[in-house]
Amino acid sequence: MLPKKIFAAVDWRARARSVEVLYFAWVRDRVGTAREHVNPPDAVTTVGELALWLATQSKEHAEAFRDCDVLRAAVNQEHVSFAHPIATGDEIAFFPPMTGG
Repeated sequence: MLPKKIFAAVDWRARARSVEVLYFAWVRDRVGTAREHVNPPDAVTTVGELALWLATQSKEHAEAFRDCDVLRAAVNQEHVSFAHPIATGDEIAFFPPMTGG
């Protein structure tokens, strides 16, 4: 997990690009929507930074992203780490760990 103090000095108002965020399972339930288009600031360059920024957007987002260590992510339908870079037009999905059989 990235240290939150890094983001204390970031001006989240400077927004320039758009990404589509998808939420699955209990993440969707907590956020209250299955997908949304967001415009994170240029300072948000990774999936982890996006998660931390999303947590600042509403109390519902804060609840969903309270513990990012239990979340998984995908960018453009490929599983990635939270250190993975994001770019304009990306589709970023957040979901809980899955089990299979």
